[in-house]
Amino acid sequence: MKEMAAARILVVDDEEGLRKSLKTVLEEEGYLVDTAETGQAAIAKSKATFYNLALVDIRLPDIDGVELLTSMGQITPRMVRIIVTGYPSLDNAIQAINKGVDGYIVKPFTMEHLLSTIKEHLQKQQEAEKYSEEKVREYVESRAREMNTKTKGASEKPTEHRKET
Repeated sequence: MKEMAAARILVVDDEEGLRKSLKTVLEEEGYLVDTAETGQAAIAKSKATFYNLALVDIRLPDIDGVELLTSMGQITPRMVRIIVTGYPSLDNAIQAINKGVDGYIVKPFTMEHLLSTIKEHLQKQQEAEKYSEEKVREYVESRAREMNTKTKGASEKPTEHRKET
């Protein structure tokens, strides 16, 4: 079985202390972690680097977190996108779900809860990727058989023989 590369995580929060804490904890868990203080910085980093997962504060100085995750999802559709908020509301949660956000974590949270949520979503992402790879392989094999059958069929066509008179 091939060894999986460490997942890349982007933490986007305007609170420096939280960004640093999350980076430290996640790196101790074996993840590769980048941070961004603003939505614009997060978008720039997403364009330059593939991230498996983004943890985004819902309130950023330059953009709403849900809108940021929508933009990041367009840049990297397979990215797991999780909102982290200290301002939970039903409206926020519904808006996030409607925009395709994968998770919603309310501050204050325990590191155990955060880590289990991240692990669960990354595992789902890995399973989906494996499933996609299997489907592509099955399609290629099926297409190769089909092309091989057509090629054999074309070479096995009977030729007309003329009768000599």
